[in-house]
Amino acid sequence: MTRIFYSLLTVIVLSGLAVMYSDIDLPFIGDDSEPKIHTVIPIDSSHKPGQFSYINDVKPILDARCAGCHSGYDAPCQLKLTSLEGLARGATKQRIVDRFRFSDAEPTRLFIDETTTAAWRKQGFFSVLNEKAQFPEINLNHSLLAKLLTLKHNKPLSPVGKLPDAIAQDAQDAPECPTLDEIADYQKAHPLSGMPYALPPLTKPEQSVVLNWLQDGAKAGSQPVVPALAVAEIRKWEQFFNDASLKNRLLARYLYEHLYSGDLHFKDHPVDEFYKLVRSKTPSGQAVEELKTVRPFDEPGVKTFYYRLRPVVETLVDKNHVAYELSDGKMERFNELFLKAGFSVTQLPGYGPDAAAHPFKTFNELPVASRYRFLLDDAGYFIAIALKSPAFINNSIPIQDQFWMAFIKPQPEFDQQNAHFLAENSEALQLAGPEGEEDGFLQWRKLRERQQRYLDNKHKFSAEVLLNQQTVDLNLLWNGDGNNDNALLSVFRHDDNASVAKGLLGKTPLTAWVLDYPLLERIHYLLLAGFNTYGSMQHRITTRGAMDALRREAENNFLQFMPKTARQALYDSWYQGMDSKVLNRFDAPDLGIGKESAISYQTGDYKTEFFEKIQQYAVAAVKPDTLNRCRQDSCSSADSTPEQQYIDSFMRKLADMNGDEIKALPEVSFLRIKTADPAKDPVYTLIRNRERRSLSMIVAENLLREPQQDSLTVTSGCLGSYPNMFFDVPLQQLENFIEQLKYAQADTEIDSFYSRYGVRRNNPEIWAYYDWVNQKHRVEQAGNAGLFDMSRYENL
Repeated sequence: MTRIFYSLLTVIVLSGLAVMYSDIDLPFIGDDSEPKIHTVIPIDSSHKPGQFSYINDVKPILDARCAGCHSGYDAPCQLKLTSLEGLARGATKQRIVDRFRFSDAEPTRLFIDETTTAAWRKQGFFSVLNEKAQFPEINLNHSLLAKLLTLKHNKPLSPVGKLPDAIAQDAQDAPECPTLDEIADYQKAHPLSGMPYALPPLTKPEQSVVLNWLQDGAKAGSQPVVPALAVAEIRKWEQFFNDASLKNRLLARYLYEHLYSGDLHFKDHPVDEFYKLVRSKTPSGQAVEELKTVRPFDEPGVKTFYYRLRPVVETLVDKNHVAYELSDGKMERFNELFLKAGFSVTQLPGYGPDAAAHPFKTFNELPVASRYRFLLDDAGYFIAIALKSPAFINNSIPIQDQFWMAFIKPQPEFDQQNAHFLAENSEALQLAGPEGEEDGFLQWRKLRERQQRYLDNKHKFSAEVLLNQQTVDLNLLWNGDGNNDNALLSVFRHDDNASVAKGLLGKTPLTAWVLDYPLLERIHYLLLAGFNTYGSMQHRITTRGAMDALRREAENNFLQFMPKTARQALYDSWYQGMDSKVLNRFDAPDLGIGKESAISYQTGDYKTEFFEKIQQYAVAAVKPDTLNRCRQDSCSSADSTPEQQYIDSFMRKLADMNGDEIKALPEVSFLRIKTADPAKDPVYTLIRNRERRSLSMIVAENLLREPQQDSLTVTSGCLGSYPNMFFDVPLQQLENFIEQLKYAQADTEIDSFYSRYGVRRNNPEIWAYYDWVNQKHRVEQAGNAGLFDMSRYENL
C-alpha cells in the first residue's frame, strides 16, 4: 500500500512539473537532431531576490538600449519599452500603419484606449513577461523579453564587417512578432534576430540586472510621485483651463486642440518633468480618466468633462517629443491675446461633423488676430509638432527634403477685414472630416475644388484690400518683432520623418514657403489634430492630396515676392518631368498674385538675394548660418578658439560638397570630432538633401531622384530623430575624412571609407557612441532633447 501511495505521489509531482515546465524545451538524451537554440535560461542562484528595482536599475538599461526604437507609433510590434505600463502591455502582431488598410482600425494608444493588462489582452496584445505561476525558473523561461535578450547574447553579430543580408536593416521590416508559443520556431529560423535587434547585445552586467529582475517576477516597485511644487502648478493651470465663462471655455478648447500633442513643461521645473493636456471625466484633485476620442475635436461622449494635466511617465524620445513651456508669463500672454480682447462669445460650438477639422468655423468668435499671434509666438513648436506627426509614416506627405519658411506679418489695421474674409470663406477652408474618409478620390476632388475657390477669393481680397494701399516687399513679412527667433525656420525631410530648426540653415534651397494664418492653422489640423493614425488608406491619400495643395499655396505665397517675369521659370524648376505637367493640368499653379514685387533686386539670382535680404531684415531675432553660407574670409565668432576655427573651416568644406561627392552618405549622419578633451568633443549633423524632379508620386519616389543635384547641410549639434550613421573622426584626420568621402564612388571605396570612419551597427563600440550622443544632446538641448531611434541606422 505504501509503495502504491508513493508511486501515485511521484506521478502527481512529475505531472505537475510537466505542466509547470511545458513551455520549457529541455534537451532530449539520445536525440541526434540539430541542437535547438531555445534552450532553458538558467536562473542565477547567487542573486538576492529584490536586489534590483525597475526604476533605479532596469529602466535606465531599457532606456539606453531599447526605448529609442520601441517607442512611438512605429514601435516594432507596438511593444513600447518607454514605461513599465508599456512593458506590461506587451506586443501585438497588428500594425498601426498599414498602407493597404481599407477601413479604420481600433486605436491602441497606451494610457488612453485601455488602462489594464487584462483589457489589452482582449485587444490582441500578448505578454513579454511571465504571467503564469511565479517561480524563478518560470519567470525567466516564460518571458519573451528574457528569451530574445538571451538569444542575442548567445548568438551575437560578428563585430567585423557589415550585417548579413538576412537581417533586415529596418526593424519595421524585421521578421514576425512571435508569441511565446512561436518563439522556438522563431529562434531556429532567425538565430541572429535577438534583441537589441541588429545591434550588439547588452553587456554581461546589464544582461544580469534585467534577467535577475525578470527572475524575481518583474515587480514594479515604488513609482515616482508628482512633486509638491508641480501639484500647485497643475492646480493653477487646471483652474485656468476649466473656468466656467463662455470666453474661457472657448479659449480652453482652442488651446487644448493645439497643445494636446505636445509635452508641456513648467518653467524652472526639472528638465525631465512634462505633462499632457487631456480631456477627463474627472475634475481636478481626482485620478485622471482620459476620454478615448481619436481626435481632440471628436464628440466627448459625456455631458461634462474637464481639462487636466497628466504626468508624462514615458521616457522622452526625439521622434515625438516637442516641448511647450507653461509659465506665469505664458498665462498672462493668453489673457492678453484672448480674455482681455474686446470680444464676446454668444454660444459655444458643438462637436458634430460641422465642427470636425473646421477651426475657422468652430472658433469664429475668437479674434483672428489673437489666434495668429498665438501660433506665431511659438511657430517652431507648431511646425515641429505637425511634422513629427505619424502622417509622415510611409512617405505620406509630399514636401521637399529642404526648404525655408517665413511668415506674413500680422497687420492690426486689417483685423476686421481679415476676420470677415475668413468667416465668408470658412466652408472653402474646410479640411477633410471623419465622415469623408472613405470617399477616396472623390474626397480629394472636393478638397481641390474648395481650395481653388478659396485661392480665387483670396487673390481678389488681397488685390482689393490687403495690397491696395501697400507694396509687396519685406515689410509684409514678420521679423520676429526683433526678439522672437521663430521668425525664420528651416525644414528638413528625411524620407518618412522631418526635422525643424530655427533660422535659415543650409545653402539656398530649391523652394520656400511663406505662411499666413489660414495656412498655419490648416497645416496643424491636417497633419496633427485632424489626422487619424489608425485611419484607412483612403484617409492617408486624402491627407497627402490636401497637403500637396497647402504646399503649393505656401510656395505661391513666396513667389509673389519674386519679379513677375521670373515666377514661371522658378516654378518650372521646382516641378519637372511629364508627371508634373500632367498634374498641373488638374492643379494649375497660381504663381502668386498679379501684383509686381517692389523689392529691388541687384542680381539675377532672385531667390538667394531675397533670403539674404530677409536674413538682414530679421537679424535681430535670427542668427545667420555661418557654416553653410559664409560670405566673408572668416565667419567664426570673435570669441571662438583657434581649434574651433580650424574645425569650422573643414565643416564649411563639407557643406560645399554635393552630387557625386556625397554619394557615400546616407540622409542623416552624426559626426563626432575627437579632440584632446573628450568632454568637449563637438558633434555635427550631416544632412543629405535629396533632389527629385517632382513630388507627384506616392510610391517609388526613387524613380524621380536626381542624385547629381543632391546637396549637403552641416549643422552644429544633433538634428534628426533617426540617425543613419555615426562618424568618429579624430581632429587631425578631418582633412583625410573629407577627401576620402569625396572620392568614395565605387563599392570598395565606400566600404573602405566606412571601415575607417563609420561606426557600424555591429561594432561593439556603437553603444558607447550612442550614449555619448544622447548625453551631448541632453546637455545642448535640455528639455527639448529625447532619445534617438536607431531603427533606421544603415548597414554601410
